[in-house]
Amino acid sequence: MKHYEPGQTWKGARVTVMGLGLFGGGVGAARFAVQQGAHVTVTDLRPAEQLAESLDALRGLPIRYVLGRHEEPDFEGADIVIASPAVPLQSPFLDRARNAGAHLTTEILLFAERCRGNVIAVTGSNGKTTTTSLIGAILSLHDTRTVTGGNLGRSLLEIVDQIAPGDPVVLELSSFQLEWLGPAHWYPHVAVITNLTPNHLDRHRTFASYVEAKRQIVAYQPAEAHAVLNARDENVRAMTSATSAHVHWFDSADPVQDGTWLEKGDIVCSIGGRAHHVMPASEVPLPGAHNLENVLAAVAATEIMGVQVPAIRKAVGSFRPVEHRLELVRTVNGVRYFNDSIATTPESAICALRAFPERTLLLIAGGYDKKIPFDSLGAEIAERAAALITIGTTSDKIRKAAVRAGFPEERIFPAGTLETAVQTAFSLAQPGQSVSLSPACASYDQFRNFEERGRMFKKLVLELPENPVSRRDRRGKMNNSS
Repeated sequence: MKHYEPGQTWKGARVTVMGLGLFGGGVGAARFAVQQGAHVTVTDLRPAEQLAESLDALRGLPIRYVLGRHEEPDFEGADIVIASPAVPLQSPFLDRARNAGAHLTTEILLFAERCRGNVIAVTGSNGKTTTTSLIGAILSLHDTRTVTGGNLGRSLLEIVDQIAPGDPVVLELSSFQLEWLGPAHWYPHVAVITNLTPNHLDRHRTFASYVEAKRQIVAYQPAEAHAVLNARDENVRAMTSATSAHVHWFDSADPVQDGTWLEKGDIVCSIGGRAHHVMPASEVPLPGAHNLENVLAAVAATEIMGVQVPAIRKAVGSFRPVEHRLELVRTVNGVRYFNDSIATTPESAICALRAFPERTLLLIAGGYDKKIPFDSLGAEIAERAAALITIGTTSDKIRKAAVRAGFPEERIFPAGTLETAVQTAFSLAQPGQSVSLSPACASYDQFRNFEERGRMFKKLVLELPENPVSRRDRRGKMNNSS
């Protein structure tokens, strides 16, 4: 098998980029390969019309495209194959490339091998994007050289040579990316694990396999590195046996020797010394207890990097929700509409339910089936939701889980599509209530990705009329049953 070391020339090499995608990684990998002087082929199972944004970003570059299919010669004849993290490691096309002696890699592995900065890497089942963005915002105020990327959608591979030793680099890493980084024995200077709950079981098959992929973020850290772990999550706490790094806890129920916690309404930190006040929790502009956890993790990680309290407090206080993460879209007729399309697991939808007072939230949920049980979500719906509006492939599964938990059938409204769901919510919700698209599922049954779903939701909400409308009888039924 061929092996290309960082710095080794790719000039004239035959490079196949497998999976162009819509999130930036495939585009960054293709551009990097062109910059290296390689002969580049980009192949994706999706047709050109579904990849228009990514193709536009590569317009004018000397790239050969094979779209709507994969062709065996593009793998058997390649010197290097750059696979999308979404491609299973057991793909028969990757097997053909391996057997032919090609060097297999991914965009994030190419970046990690070449990055000279101090990397703060964040993973977890929920909250990793907000935590990554918080860390990036705090560090950027402290050090303007800070760059943020990874699974956020922005590829940093094209600028990797501009990152100097010691520059702060904040990466969000998915389980798919970590599957590639682990075998390379890569590790970050600071690793953050937000939480671990079942996710992507359609890919990993078992929760144990998913946790093993996440473990790679701390598995090869040396003693001088740092691991920031969730004290309340038993699966994360178990990671202490997987790392040699110095462990710091966040969201402990009690003051800890080294970490961050809430005490009498204040965020308190004791990283590397005496406990000190950081800021009142009331100054955090993000809704929900889960976002306080994200802030506690970000405070711990940035204090490790030497950021002082005034910069942390200023950055957190001015932070706004990342798009698609409990993002307030608009208030219409006294009803608030939130775009939480990133909530692709039952646990993340539960976080949304807990961010609002009981019986005030109309929840829009459903989508592509990732083979995750909905029992816990059903119980939370029964306890907290004002109404459940279901969409997508998993609509009936979520409905049944809610009914089993005791949620009244008359407060469940199967909508099928997002358009119908928004109109249903508009006809049901009363002033003082909220509507949240927190699907608990991926989007692939009806949308290309969660971003497209979230933007469609926002478009539909922005088109709602401001004037009151006549309410359907079923709203009265819903109110009487609550």
